[in-house]
Amino acid sequence: MESWQEDLLSAFLVVKNEYQLFEIVKSTASRLGFDYCAYGMQSPLSIAEPKTIMLNNYPEAWQKRYVERQYVKIDPTVQHCMVSLQPLVWSSQSAKTQAEKDFWEEARSYGLNVGWAQSSRDFIGTRGMLTLARSNDQLSEKEQKAQYTNMYWLTQTVHSSIAKIVNDVEFAKFNLYLTNREKEALRWTAEGKTSAEIAQILGVTERTVNFHLSNSMQKLNVNNKISAAIRAVMLGLL
Repeated sequence: MESWQEDLLSAFLVVKNEYQLFEIVKSTASRLGFDYCAYGMQSPLSIAEPKTIMLNNYPEAWQKRYVERQYVKIDPTVQHCMVSLQPLVWSSQSAKTQAEKDFWEEARSYGLNVGWAQSSRDFIGTRGMLTLARSNDQLSEKEQKAQYTNMYWLTQTVHSSIAKIVNDVEFAKFNLYLTNREKEALRWTAEGKTSAEIAQILGVTERTVNFHLSNSMQKLNVNNKISAAIRAVMLGLL
């Protein structure tokens, strides 16, 4: 491990929130040869309205334009990282459609000439995406090979650190300890079984099954057993 990586890990241990952590990420991006960086993350705790974190140091005018035009819906880096964990090197030259070409040309007008993006995903389903960008030279194949390990390491380290900060706050809302019986009842619920069917499978009364499901619902802060099963799966509890 290089000294800058050790310094980064040490700094991450003392930050109190994702904003302090991102300040360190910006300095690291600069060390790697990039003017700008961005990190986005979605917590898995809600399917309909997942908690989203967006951090970047892009020019304010571009940030405003990006939000106003809802570019997140057409941004090729976002589209790629939603379906792949492979890194993506981007520039206006990588455009495949006229819409992408227009997007990259506009981004370039704000100083975002070339960049690198990679997504990450942890075992409970927290999704993240790190982007490094700059306004000058293209990313040569030689530089990509030389920096790949560093950029991959940074992606995973930033994701695990920010996810821990954000998810620790979110998870504090729940009692994440489920008994074995509660887990069994939720597993069979996730398979579509009724309380009566689960009772037969487990060799207990239906009332006992409902008791365990009710406890699970309370611990997971949901209103029905289906939601409890979904949340337990999303949290990796089953």
